[in-house]
Amino acid sequence: MKFLIITNHSYMLWRFRKELIEELQKRGEVVVSTPFTGREEDLERLGCKCTEMIMERRGINPIADLCLLAKYYKLLKKEKPDMVITYSIKPNIYSSLLCRFLKIPHCVNVQGLGTAFQKKGVSAIVTLMYKMAVKKAKAVFFENDANLQLFLKRRIIKEKQGVLLPGAGVNIQEFPSMPYTDETEGIRFLYIGRIMKEKGIDELFQAAEELKKKYADKFCLDLVGFFEDEYKSQVEALEKEGIVKYHGFQDEPSPFYAASHCVVLPSYHEGMSNVLLEAAATGRAIITSNIPGCREAVNDGVTGFLCEKKNANDLMICMERFINMTQQEREEMGKSGHEKIVSEFEKSMVVEKALDVIMK
Repeated sequence: MKFLIITNHSYMLWRFRKELIEELQKRGEVVVSTPFTGREEDLERLGCKCTEMIMERRGINPIADLCLLAKYYKLLKKEKPDMVITYSIKPNIYSSLLCRFLKIPHCVNVQGLGTAFQKKGVSAIVTLMYKMAVKKAKAVFFENDANLQLFLKRRIIKEKQGVLLPGAGVNIQEFPSMPYTDETEGIRFLYIGRIMKEKGIDELFQAAEELKKKYADKFCLDLVGFFEDEYKSQVEALEKEGIVKYHGFQDEPSPFYAASHCVVLPSYHEGMSNVLLEAAATGRAIITSNIPGCREAVNDGVTGFLCEKKNANDLMICMERFINMTQQEREEMGKSGHEKIVSEFEKSMVVEKALDVIMK
């Protein structure tokens, strides 16, 4: 049996789906089509055949997207897969349309709704395109129930197609519970992700400035990830003032989880945040927005705190609440988070559920 995985990011595929790929390889050949953004050599070492696909990952450019459609057609005709598995919006829509036309069994992964579903005009177009594309999909996987219900409400999918997974899951061997880090240099908050507006960066920076004024050496915010150009000067200024410490993009997040006390993600929308799941798995409390894709990772007041989306003051209150807890309370919050991940988000459970659907 030949499986063709089509996605838009080789690094993300490796980071979050390698266990699924390993299981698929026990059942047949795995071909991966993706832009090469890192870790493609690791995918090949797993035994995958990797084909680079040049594409514009974001935005709508009719000419570029028609070219991508043509490339996917050639790919499908060349590889003749028995099953296609797609991730992210363009592979989901364009390759699913072709699979429907070519009568190739396919499964679609909706990892989040992204900006396309936030804008009125664009949302209507994307809804129509998804409806046409996934009509014959064997299964459409979702990472939170709100996204699944939206697709059902808009009649994009039939009820029998929708499958809810607890995100990508967490490999507890890779992200085990870590000893609670020393607090002598203050409480270290950590943000990991793209430094962009929709991740709640404006609110995080506002909260950080206020907390630094109030708690001085007791407060520290570490930033890990790429920043968009509009934030470059702001990050540099905040670092100069000692409000944040910027570490750039890091291939391995574990040392940063280990050095932190609490991970913060005030995002506007998520499919299921892998950062929150990994952070909790390592025994770190989490503070995040009360939105689908984030709230599932938290038992509010037990494993972390939920704050109102786009509300810098509420975020600051949650972070201050964490600072004013005792060390034992902070440590217990992290331990409870680890237990939650083991029972609800362990990687093998997610892989087993996905495989069961794919292989039926």
